[in-house]
Amino acid sequence: MPIRPENKDRYPADWDDISREVKESAGWRCECLGECGRGTHVGRCPNLHGQPAYGTGSEVILTTAHLDHTPEHCDRSNLRAMCQGCHLHYDRDHHRQTRSATRAAELAAAGQDTLFDLEEVT
Repeated sequence: MPIRPENKDRYPADWDDISREVKESAGWRCECLGECGRGTHVGRCPNLHGQPAYGTGSEVILTTAHLDHTPEHCDRSNLRAMCQGCHLHYDRDHHRQTRSATRAAELAAAGQDTLFDLEEVT
């Protein structure tokens, strides 16, 4: 998954090498064992980088996921090769929280107050 410009400085300078090593050690296959919560595979996800994805047939792009969602934490124990589908599902709650915080900050910067918690309506 592409690194958002505002987060680029949070990744180590050798991130591309680290990410490649994770994918190579995984045999260029998704390492998700179901922790993504998709419920679409039993055991290890069968998706291989560059091949058609099971179920959709779209091209699989293998990514490197931070299990704790912290880009600075690049120990191998915190990194997992994941296909884009598993990675997006794994990160869904984190993305929801980030989106809610970003919306609240934008409203506050514009001088708008919220009447309710944005996380409850997203």
